[in-house]
This record gives sequence, structure tokens and C-alpha cells, in this order.
Amino acid sequence: MDKINAFLWFSDQAEEAASQYASLFGNSGVGRVVRYRGDAAKASGRFEGSVMTVAFRLEGEEFVALNGGPIFRFTPALSFFVNCATEDEVDRIWRGLSAGSRVLMELGEYPFSRKFGWIQDKYGLSWQLNFGPRSQKIAPFLLFVGKEHGRAEEAAGFYTSIFHDSAIRTIERFKRGEPGMEGTVKHMVFSLSGKEFMAMDSNLSHDFTFNEAVSFVVNCEDQDEIDYYWDRLSAGGDEKAQQCGWLKDKYGLSWQIVPTALAKMMNDKDPKRVVRVTEAFLKMKKFDINALKKAYEG
Repeated sequence: MDKINAFLWFSDQAEEAASQYASLFGNSGVGRVVRYRGDAAKASGRFEGSVMTVAFRLEGEEFVALNGGPIFRFTPALSFFVNCATEDEVDRIWRGLSAGSRVLMELGEYPFSRKFGWIQDKYGLSWQLNFGPRSQKIAPFLLFVGKEHGRAEEAAGFYTSIFHDSAIRTIERFKRGEPGMEGTVKHMVFSLSGKEFMAMDSNLSHDFTFNEAVSFVVNCEDQDEIDYYWDRLSAGGDEKAQQCGWLKDKYGLSWQIVPTALAKMMNDKDPKRVVRVTEAFLKMKKFDINALKKAYEG
């Protein structure tokens, strides 16, 4: 299990989207499906027994998709950068994402790439496709805009100070005369617990920023880890956004601090156990593993 994985909030297309994405990438597939039960169904307004989450894998990277209703919508502030080994691969994935899409940057040649394109697919999720192979095929890309503009380097330093096996790998800044504020981040690569992320600042006028439509799950082995990541990532963040293991940090990015034991509990064949665990965590802000175990055991 990856230490960090992306969590995508869909209205009600989680299964469809996961299947489409898995069909476009290698080393990919759709995995475990969890369905709404008891209080979770009531709290979300979803039908009892309908799909809640779908786990899937793209190029070896783990994702989870949620059917959570039309509360949050994807924005280009958080996209996924795809490093393609050939130009044909760029073209193939672009075609696969194109139906019903919105093109943010036309597919073509740019000063920084022989072939690149930025597309928002029919579900609203953004992808940057680039000809240029890297060891990690897909990387989350954070765009710091609006009130967060100019904070990309600060944020990367904050995150790398929290996660082990982390570092800022490369950083390129805007120079005088370029279409960006001098000194801010033009392109950055950093790693958190071995997972590659990218980031940049943009001083252009945008009507979007980070929101809960994309969050990052931090998988924790014990209560000490939960306390560690929760306390550090939530420092200076939005206290109103703290519930059910979710938090929003001081840059507006959303995280879920989750015990690895929860997946086993939620995948139990006894629906009564699943309902009890769900009812327990719906009342929590930060997860309490002992309380979850007591609910699970009845």
C-alpha cells in the first residue's frame, strides 16, 4: 500500500471513470468496491447498497474514487501530469480523454516540450500529457493561484518537512520578462514518502483554487502516526473542514489521515460490522483506532 494516494470525488460516475482511466493506462485495473450502508447512506443522501468508493490503479499508482454527490467539482488547480514514453502514447491517451472534454492547452509543441497538452475530461478531472518518460508515470500537479499564488515553494517545504523520505528535487523560477511573477515557481518537482509531485505558481486571473474534489489519503499504521500527520498537516488550516479523517491545510489542500486497518473493517463480509464502523467514524474528526476497533467488534 502506498503511503499517499489520490482520492477523487465524483458526483455519481466513480465506477465509469475508474474503468475508463484503467483502459487508457498500462499496469492498471479496477479493484475493491465499497457500498453505502446505514448512516453513511443517510448522511450522504445516497441509496442503500449503491457504490460508495472504487479503488483502482493507474500505472502502478493507487487511486480511490468516491460517489459523493454534486458537492465538489474538480478544478485545474489540481491535475495529473502524465509522462509518456512516446509521442504516439500522448496521442492515444489524448484521444481516450477527448470525448466531452475541454481543452485547456492545445496538444502540440511548446518551448518546454516537443509534445504537450492539457485537457479537462468529461468528468472535469484535469490531465497534462507530456512526451518525456520518467520513473513515475503519473504525478499530481499543484497549481498555486489567487491568494495562494507565490506559495508553491513554501508549501513544498512544509510538506517535505512532515513526510519521511521526502525532498525538493528540482525548482525553476520565473525570470524577469517571462509570463509570471519574477522569482515565483515556474516548475517544481518534489517527493513525499517517495511519491513524486509537481507544482507551479500562476499569477493569471483564475476562478478556481484547491478544493475537496481531490484530496490525498495518508495511510497510517497506528494512532501515533495518525496523531503525527493530523497535528502537523492541520496546523494553520481550516478547522471547519476537519471531519471523518479529512482536513484542509493552510494552503487549501485537502488530506485524509486514515488508519490502514479501516480498509479491512470496511471490506468485512458482515454488513453489521461495516455499519457499526461507519457510524463510529462519522462522529469523529481525527480517527481514533481504538474506538473504531470497539465498533467493529461490537
